[in-house]
Amino acid sequence: MGKKSRVKTQKSGTGATAAVSPKEMMNLISELLQKCSSTAPSPGKEWEEYIQIRALVEKIRKKQKGMSVSFEGTREEFFSELMAWATECGASCDCFEISNFADEGYGLKAIRDIKAEELFLWVPRKMLMTVESAKNSVLGPLYSQDRILQAMGNVTLAIHLLCERANPSSPWLPYIKTLPADYDTPLYFEEDEVRHLLATQAIQDVLSQYKNTARQYAYFYKVIHTHPNASKLPLKDAFTFDDYRWAVSSVMTRQNQIPTADGSRVTLALIPLWDMCNHTNGLITTGYNLEDDRCECVALKDYKEAEQIYIFYGTRSNAEFVIHNGFFFEDNAHDRVKIKLGVSKSERLYAMKAEVLARAGIPASSIFALHCSEPPISAQLLAFLRVFCMTEEELRDYLVGDHAINKIFTLGNTEFPVSWENEIKLWTFLETRAALLLKTYKTTSEEDRSMLEKPDLSLHSRIAIKLRLAEKEILERAVSCGRAKRLHFQKQLDEGIPLPLYEESDIALLENADAKLPIILRKLEEEDEHVQEEMSLAQIKPDAADEGLLRLHRMKEKNIYILKTLTW
Repeated sequence: MGKKSRVKTQKSGTGATAAVSPKEMMNLISELLQKCSSTAPSPGKEWEEYIQIRALVEKIRKKQKGMSVSFEGTREEFFSELMAWATECGASCDCFEISNFADEGYGLKAIRDIKAEELFLWVPRKMLMTVESAKNSVLGPLYSQDRILQAMGNVTLAIHLLCERANPSSPWLPYIKTLPADYDTPLYFEEDEVRHLLATQAIQDVLSQYKNTARQYAYFYKVIHTHPNASKLPLKDAFTFDDYRWAVSSVMTRQNQIPTADGSRVTLALIPLWDMCNHTNGLITTGYNLEDDRCECVALKDYKEAEQIYIFYGTRSNAEFVIHNGFFFEDNAHDRVKIKLGVSKSERLYAMKAEVLARAGIPASSIFALHCSEPPISAQLLAFLRVFCMTEEELRDYLVGDHAINKIFTLGNTEFPVSWENEIKLWTFLETRAALLLKTYKTTSEEDRSMLEKPDLSLHSRIAIKLRLAEKEILERAVSCGRAKRLHFQKQLDEGIPLPLYEESDIALLENADAKLPIILRKLEEEDEHVQEEMSLAQIKPDAADEGLLRLHRMKEKNIYILKTLTW
């Protein structure tokens, strides 16, 4: 299985600080755990709390300097060992190699022509690190007793990864040694680099991510040093904050959901070799084949020899890519910013508006999204804004009468305005709201562009400023679109253009044939805060409408499950 691990634990040496007593370290850990477990700060105080937590973490990191596990040699030196191990385990390695692609880092390069939809990569289950393999490892006894591990598969994978990294005989060492030594997730940002994210929509998640990671680290530090079932874990002498941050980032940038061996449920997994693929726009082309018990990936498009092979990570915004993957994707067709909207319960027409929205399957208060594409709003948001701006008379038309139920189907359709006045109001509202959101940023788009021209700007600062600028550009387009639509519908009204008439025969074009649901429910917002980026794990069926699912079905007519990367 290749050469033995050259793993070492540094307890002293160049740059190492004086030894810290176990009691002193435990006191610092307890302080950190208490700080991270306190009640949530009042609005506006989150940054102050972050600074306090960060100061404690930096104090701990300073005392732990030189104590982390590391491998002798560079990451690139171990790629041949990874490929040999993968071949020995039955993975496919005959049409690609691992190569360095400059700004994108390492990825897979085709060593022969590959056709679109060709099955070019498969990885058997025995290569995967999963929650199930964690339960069957040295971590098993602690897992059986610890509720955090049982409830959080991602945390289990992180601890599992650390245990295997410290085990010289781990079967996964050929994989672990090829993982990056550090990452570009916000957990690795300096304080001044995180400051660039202030006022962006990512900042709350970034601060929460840091706090949660610090709390988990403090909790497991105590567990590892005190719990009887943790006595055999190879982590007592080497479980630093930097170790845990690395493990969290490794899992966060790579985890996927796959079915268990019997297909009865799903589990989290790290998939060696496949996770070397970089992201591009496209469709999901990876699935899990239960019959052959392996992860399979078909080519997204035709690839010529020497071209980089990409996969599609899913419809993530750039905020999600920065937070969970540590990169900004320049050509993101799915970029968006969140916008929270709701009908006030104190409004006189609240009951009527809430009822119309309920019939359309839309909450009276929700998080929607403004998209980078044209138009910037989805059918669902259009429907919400139309109801939000309706008069009492207009609401009554959608609540009572023989055709009221059918009219609900038109709410998300641009061809059937409620009225010219309603269109003017909703686009005026959107224009104003987007303009107000733009004012919350402390820099202008021009200032951000000037900052990005500085050659000495750090990578993390550049990522943060690009994200900040991208959010503004989406909002600016929403303002411009709102203004143009407002003027257009005002002209329609002024010129007395007749409103397009909805006819009963039009319903066939608007209905969801299967469920008889409004058109807006065919594709609800992917940005809902409760379901955002949840795993789209579904068994492939021959009549699947989505082209990506059809590709997977054509890959093999077997039990195959859709796969895409998850967030932490």
